[in-house]
Amino acid sequence: MYVLGVTDSGAGDAPLERAADMIVDRLSRAGRVGVLRYDATIADGTADLRASGLTPGGDVTYALGADGDWSATGTERSIEDVLESLALECSYAVVVGHELPSYPSVVVGDRRDDDLSDSVITAVQNPGELDIEAVVSDLEATEPYETLDSLVAQIKRSPAAERAGAIATFTGRVRAKDDEDDPRTKYLEFEKYEGVADERMAALEAELEAREGVYGVLLYHRTGIVADGDDIVHVVVLAGHRTEAFRTVEDGINRLKDEVPLFKKEITVDDEFWVHESSE
Repeated sequence: MYVLGVTDSGAGDAPLERAADMIVDRLSRAGRVGVLRYDATIADGTADLRASGLTPGGDVTYALGADGDWSATGTERSIEDVLESLALECSYAVVVGHELPSYPSVVVGDRRDDDLSDSVITAVQNPGELDIEAVVSDLEATEPYETLDSLVAQIKRSPAAERAGAIATFTGRVRAKDDEDDPRTKYLEFEKYEGVADERMAALEAELEAREGVYGVLLYHRTGIVADGDDIVHVVVLAGHRTEAFRTVEDGINRLKDEVPLFKKEITVDDEFWVHESSE
């Protein structure tokens, strides 16, 4: 699922909603769209900002797009909670009224270029200036939002699922520290070798799927900032039996770490460093 934030910079609610409607209308022709509307003015103020930029609290109203007929509202769920749910059934999520630093955003209103964060893919003064096709193209060039549940749901939809008796998974997460006396890790930041990493990941999936008794393999590794306690990497294997499933999961994570060019920076409470440099 691709996630897009749509925010205003002094433009007001009407231009913001018009821009969001234009984007949702276009995306709904390509897949199911989840729409989240965030109102920070009624946030309960008890939760801190996550390093990922997904703000808990506040009023989160969400509804399915073109082919959906339900909506909900309340302060009990965070934006991240809703995204996790929508990832199971939607191709896109549009978050209206909240800029997501870790995900692409569109800004409507009078905003100086030097005020824009790196996540903003376009900024216009009014919705009529939006190049919707360019927005969609830029959005789909970014990393999709996935969770373990969304990957398992995806692999269950495989045409070969009826022949499979096992789904095995691995999840790697950010640990706060190795030893009790270590400085606490605040977050990790991952970068990938553009193009090469994606190609190698796809080739590795194909190689593992070619094994006897293996019917599907999904590899997913987040990039950007990943906070303490959050998930980093998932391996999901669909197989005929548990033996093939477990063996392929183990080989999948080991080979991903060895063969896919991903670079990790660790930020602790005391320091920051590229991990491969710290071990030299």
